[in-house]
Amino acid sequence: MKQDDRSAAPPDELRRRLLRAMIAAPALLVTSNLAIGRWASAADASTSLPLTPACADDDDEPTESQTEGPYFTPDSPKRTSLIEAGITGAPLVLSGTVLTRSCRPVVGALVDFWQADAAGNYDNRGFRLRGHQFTDAKGAWRLETIVPGLYPGRTRHIHVKVQAPAQRVLTTQLYFPGESRNARDRIFDADLLLAMPEPAMGGDARFDFVLDLP
Repeated sequence: MKQDDRSAAPPDELRRRLLRAMIAAPALLVTSNLAIGRWASAADASTSLPLTPACADDDDEPTESQTEGPYFTPDSPKRTSLIEAGITGAPLVLSGTVLTRSCRPVVGALVDFWQADAAGNYDNRGFRLRGHQFTDAKGAWRLETIVPGLYPGRTRHIHVKVQAPAQRVLTTQLYFPGESRNARDRIFDADLLLAMPEPAMGGDARFDFVLDLP
């Protein structure tokens, strides 16, 4: 059968085509590698914040919510210290982080505190021992305050509201280890104990809030 002249090419032409293909191959490989590199860089840039070193690999349980109580006042001042003129009591520095269930820091989370003074009284007319702040780029917060006093019916505690940006509010309370009233307080929850030495001595205490977020 006679071959179609249009599909045939002279030997010189075939050699030229092969040579052009060999020259183009490295350029195509470089271009492909650059494209893969750009994709990988974009993927790395979009990766969420890493796990904090102190966290476990498995998911954490969300922090327990508790009653707000009768003494909450909205629109507290933004501040990281509740110490001001006339405030007495054992100094206390609270610190911690706000995390998701997968142990990733929540940046810009609202953390709002309110508590009784050393005599067990709340300021319901102003904002003494009340204030809010926002977590930093590592999800961390820090508050200077005093050890709250006791009042009838309750053990020693500090009220807190925590809210990730555009998410639901967690309302809870923090408790002090070693308090004899803990066992008699119907609201007390051991999962909400501060990590600290003897509470009456003040000093440093820590608590990490875990929000019900992936």
